[in-house]
Amino acid sequence: MEGLHHVDENNNPRMVDVSAKRPSVRMARASTRILLPASLTEMWKEGDIHTKKGPIFQTAIIAGTLGAKETSRLIPFCHPLPLEDINIRIVLEGEWAMITCGVKTYGKTGVEMEALTGASVAALTIYDMCKSFGHGMRIEGCRLLEKTGGKHGINN
Repeated sequence: MEGLHHVDENNNPRMVDVSAKRPSVRMARASTRILLPASLTEMWKEGDIHTKKGPIFQTAIIAGTLGAKETSRLIPFCHPLPLEDINIRIVLEGEWAMITCGVKTYGKTGVEMEALTGASVAALTIYDMCKSFGHGMRIEGCRLLEKTGGKHGINN
């Protein structure tokens, strides 16, 4: 097993030095899902659901985009990256809102954390906006689906 990259020789935390890496196009896709109350899934079939806080899924897409952009401010050792594209999709499958976040950059390090953060923040936003419908919601299965560029590609 390869050693930990986020610790120095004295076992203290540090940001990984990426200065020697070559820039390349890097892309990652992540997903998560949130179980919605049954009353919401019926309302969703008629279009986006609006509450006093606004349109739920449109707001979640905006929040997830902001979350992806702010990842380096939330996760201590993430490098700030110039993100070229963020694409968040939310689709209904039964009582589940399925969230996918794709992120792309041209840089020296990958965007896995940005994709995971974007999907997670979108799910948390849906939870926040829907909690008046019931607290039985569950967020599950946050995972990296795909990563390209750099040394290690992943396709799940």
